[in-house]
Amino acid sequence: MERLGNAENTAAYPDNMAPPISADVPAAPVRESVPASIITVVSKQTVRPEGASPIGDLKLSFSDMLMLSCSYIQKGLFFQPTGTPMPGILSSLVSSLSRALGVFLPLAGRLVTLPDGRIVIRCDDDDAAVEFYHAVAPTLSLGDFLVPDADVPTMLTKDLFPMACAVSYEGHHRPLASFQATVLGDGAIFVAVVVNHAVVDGTSFWHFFNTWAGLCRGEPVQPPDFGRTFFGGSTAVLQFSGRDGPAGTLDAAPPLRERVVHFSAAAIRDLKAAANGCGKTNEDSMVNGEISSFQSICAHIWLAVTRARPQLAADATTTFRMAVNCRHRLRPTISPVYFGNAIQIVATTATVAELVANDLRWAAARLHATVAAHDDSAIRQVAADWDAAPWCFPRGNSDGAALIMVSSPRFPMYDGTDFGWGRAVAARSGCDSKIDGMLSALPGQAGDGSVDVEVCLAPDTMARLLGDNEFLQYVSHAP
Repeated sequence: MERLGNAENTAAYPDNMAPPISADVPAAPVRESVPASIITVVSKQTVRPEGASPIGDLKLSFSDMLMLSCSYIQKGLFFQPTGTPMPGILSSLVSSLSRALGVFLPLAGRLVTLPDGRIVIRCDDDDAAVEFYHAVAPTLSLGDFLVPDADVPTMLTKDLFPMACAVSYEGHHRPLASFQATVLGDGAIFVAVVVNHAVVDGTSFWHFFNTWAGLCRGEPVQPPDFGRTFFGGSTAVLQFSGRDGPAGTLDAAPPLRERVVHFSAAAIRDLKAAANGCGKTNEDSMVNGEISSFQSICAHIWLAVTRARPQLAADATTTFRMAVNCRHRLRPTISPVYFGNAIQIVATTATVAELVANDLRWAAARLHATVAAHDDSAIRQVAADWDAAPWCFPRGNSDGAALIMVSSPRFPMYDGTDFGWGRAVAARSGCDSKIDGMLSALPGQAGDGSVDVEVCLAPDTMARLLGDNEFLQYVSHAP
């Protein structure tokens, strides 16, 4: 992308950790007629917080520090043409962003390593600010990005996001958040938000996004909770071999394909019914409570992708990792608007042979058992283990047998993100963290209980997945 003047990480805990592999920004094939620099930044503004009260340094929790090796979160929304003159839209976006930063002051700060090795967010610096870019793509329309029954055109979508290839530790010298509004030739708008993953998880990310949009509409604000009593006063520090922080684990990547797969509300009900079927199995003892709709979707994908990877040996271990929100799992619970990372990664394993020999209920029961077991005690044990031996998440899929599900269909990506121009028509992720086996769950745009899953796979695996009728029987076209 031409610029003015000038992709929730695969990891598990130690017993199930996959060593890092090489992976980078994948790209699906696009039209040969697409030029290399088709999205151009035409202006850049420095936006400072408005009306902020000093909050001092904000210490990174253990869950935050795990993310220092990870890419920034990159999410954005497409909106239909508004009919409003663009200068007015940009002015509204910038002024409401300034007020939102006054509420979420850490996003305008920087990471600072103190003399004792602790890392904090310096929130009250005089230079606290973010960058806001205005970009144009006059030869592109919404239809170039939202193509039915086709791969996501990642060679185009990657340029909708600023701060490409930023790693969270770089928040020591780069902004902790960056924003871009891209206007397409048909008047459609894409609003991109890029935030340091050591500062927020998905819950905090969408709380901020909703606050920004709400201020644009004149709505009241629900402030975040900056409390840091999450895991108590850990004194552990991370030690890095070099001055630049954790070594990167995503290098040159083989080509990947990305597809958004839609599960209708009716299909999800059918999947859940199958996962909770009345037939008894030897896994019934694992099921404590009802298998959820989301666990049913995850099990369906785990089975199908494993079938689509015939190169895997029968005795190979396949792993399904999921990000779980700890806010409501801790005792006592912490605020649902806690600001920071309150997630952990849980891993479910099976051999390839036993997974493909069993059915949806068997796979869903294993996933359910893993999630159900991740209670207050398990969460605090992970924190204690980290305190004894601090580490950062490695990323990758070294054996080609893993899947990682990030994001959540419960995030308010559509319900609270109307800037005054109407409901967004599609959500998309950036490319920086995409690897073979990366899955990202999104709520369906219609708000009817449907779910979209961004699926990123090796090209041969994707081709086999899209030819698997057992998988496709639950997949439908988005309305």
